[in-house]
Amino acid sequence: MKDIHSLLAARRRPRLLLRAARIGARDYRRGAHLPRLLGYGQLPATAPALLRLLEIEDEYDSQRRAGDAGYSLVRHLDVLIALIGEAELLQTPPEAVAPTTCKRAAPV
Repeated sequence: MKDIHSLLAARRRPRLLLRAARIGARDYRRGAHLPRLLGYGQLPATAPALLRLLEIEDEYDSQRRAGDAGYSLVRHLDVLIALIGEAELLQTPPEAVAPTTCKRAAPV
């Protein structure tokens, strides 16, 4: 079984689509974007969310390649933005994402 990073690296998508997704990922906010894509309720952890987004993106890419009339470029782009955003969150150490305490220098 491949790890998540290998699954992401093995994907081949059109450059323009990925460029637009990378630009959109700059403004990615997990709490605002994921519920639209995965359904409302408690948000899953980053790794399970990534796996679900990979499944959804595979469906959209299949529709794109088949020329399906129901294919939505905007929806596909939304999923790619979330994929990139979640992948970045997975690589970022937890301390950098949400600092819980303010560390002050000890008085001298």
